[in-house]
This record gives sequence, structure tokens and C-alpha cells, in this order.
Amino acid sequence: MEFVFDHFNINVKDLDAALSFYDEALGLKEARRKTALDGSFIIVYLADKAGTPFRLELTWLRDKTDGYELGDNESHLAMVVDDYSAAHKKHKEMGCICYENPGMGIYFIEDADGYWIEIIPAEHRK
Repeated sequence: MEFVFDHFNINVKDLDAALSFYDEALGLKEARRKTALDGSFIIVYLADKAGTPFRLELTWLRDKTDGYELGDNESHLAMVVDDYSAAHKKHKEMGCICYENPGMGIYFIEDADGYWIEIIPAEHRK
């Protein structure tokens, strides 16, 4: 028996804002979408440019009006980037860096819903 990662879900309050953020900040593009017949939800799966099979699932719920409980952001998504300096510069300009750990050589960005995404330089994976 073998298990393989497929996707990770986050719920978002403003789907258009989330799609824009993930495209601009991380280059993630819509791979597919599912809309409820009654309009009660929309699910969008985002894919990376590298073509990995893993997807980030964004779920928008029509009837959800308040924010989501995110805990202490200990649960987070992590992305590896080939040009860490350029990514850091871009994210600094976007104003979305929420935490930096120079000692570990990583930083985190935060989306409009408060989710944190860890940015890891590719050389850390070698």
C-alpha cells in the first residue's frame, strides 16, 4: 500500500483576492474548478509551474461571513524557490512578509486570509 500527497485545502473569504495573491506571490495557476449547482461553494485547485501533482485547494463558502480560526499558524504550506533573493525582494515589495528567520535562512508570507506560507531556498533541499 502506498499513499501519495494530492492536495491541501484552505478556506478563503474572497476567492478573487486569493487567486490574485497566489498567482502574483507564488505563480500558482488555476488547474480546475468545481462550483456547487446552488452556488453555495466554489473549489479551485491551484498548480505550480513545475507541474508537480500536488495542488493547493482554495474553498470559498457563500454563507461564511466571519474569518477562519487559524490557530497559531504552526500548520502552514511551504514552497521551495530557485531564486530566494528575487522571491524575497518581490514579497517585500508586495508587503506580505510576516516573519523572517535569517538564522534558518527562511521567511514566511501571509495571504489575505491570514494563512502563512514558508519560503525555502532550493539549496536547503540539497
